[in-house]
Amino acid sequence: MLDSGRTELSRAGVWRRRGLVWALEALLLAFVVVALRLSRPPVFIAFLVICAAAVPLGLHFLRKKGWLTTISEAFQHQPTAARAGAVVLLFLFPFVFTVLFRDPYWVYVATVAGIYVCLALGLNIVVGLAGLLDLGYVAFYAIGAYSAALVSVHFPQYWWALWIWVPCSLVLAGLLGVVLGFPTLRLRGDYLAIVTLGFGEIIRIILNNWDSVTNGPKGIAGIPAPRIGSYSLAEGVPGILVGGAPVWGKEVNYYLVTVAYALFIAVVVGRLDRSRIGRAWRAIREDELAAEAMGIDTTRAKLLAFGIGASFAGVAGLLFAHIQTFIDPMSFVFMESAIILCMVVLGGDGIDSRGRGRSRHLGCLAREATPVPGLQDALVWSGSSGHDDRQTSGFVAAPAS
Repeated sequence: MLDSGRTELSRAGVWRRRGLVWALEALLLAFVVVALRLSRPPVFIAFLVICAAAVPLGLHFLRKKGWLTTISEAFQHQPTAARAGAVVLLFLFPFVFTVLFRDPYWVYVATVAGIYVCLALGLNIVVGLAGLLDLGYVAFYAIGAYSAALVSVHFPQYWWALWIWVPCSLVLAGLLGVVLGFPTLRLRGDYLAIVTLGFGEIIRIILNNWDSVTNGPKGIAGIPAPRIGSYSLAEGVPGILVGGAPVWGKEVNYYLVTVAYALFIAVVVGRLDRSRIGRAWRAIREDELAAEAMGIDTTRAKLLAFGIGASFAGVAGLLFAHIQTFIDPMSFVFMESAIILCMVVLGGDGIDSRGRGRSRHLGCLAREATPVPGLQDALVWSGSSGHDDRQTSGFVAAPAS
């Protein structure tokens, strides 16, 4: 009887912690919804100022009452519940706007932000983990977008052609990443940055001048929506209505596909970071000569970083082209690479096993959601002066003093 009573108490404590985690995540969703509904810039800025003042006061109050420790322990002991709650909130996010406000605009904004999350996670492999400064990352994004757009435009009668092209786009962008990485193996720092910047501009100029294939500066318009048989993602789910307005439109479909891809990349990057190749990347980042002396194949590790990072950008470009239904070379200028790089820096270089570096997702959302034009770039560029406390991977011996 005593053991069963302890078991019941233990279960009650577990569910109490899970309830606390889910309640805080629901509160965060409510906070985000309220912030996004403030469309007037002065009101939005005032809201940010109030929140900036309230956060330290709230933390002090929670710490004084001892609740901050309780909250921290709840998240530490229930990581699975926290992840499950976050996934559920991501799924519910679009329906909050389509059901309560009948406004899918913010769903579209969140979709674009999700594409930038995918790009930032891909570039994080090259810059954050391997320490290779890549300023031409947008080239792989453009290659994925243009190749998928050409497939959809030229073969609209075959709905399965695009879905077959998804892995092909991944492989094509990855191979081009290896092609970029191979001649730059001996380059470091500013020299590597200049070569990758040149590669990005070469791809953009080719797209801008190859009129017979890419339609030149006029771009590719009328990209058809992806289909599964006779069903088009642009149709949404027409049978679900609230007050005569559709709840599940095309914006929700694109949002869910983008979120699923972003979660897939996050899982893959996390696994890679904790793997043997991830530790090799970190060793190369800290000291390439020491890593090579310890027996790491730096050539293979660098090429893998370039290839894997580029492949993620290729599929992100595919999503971008079909969500926008129009692309042109000006969608893939150098500033896009710079913004993605700043998102990686803002989030912290690399993702360690405890999940550090997730704030890059907030940077992507902040840039897309901020109603103040001047503040959009400030929220992204503010991270460019920061520097992450990089951890030694264990592959590299400490240099002698």
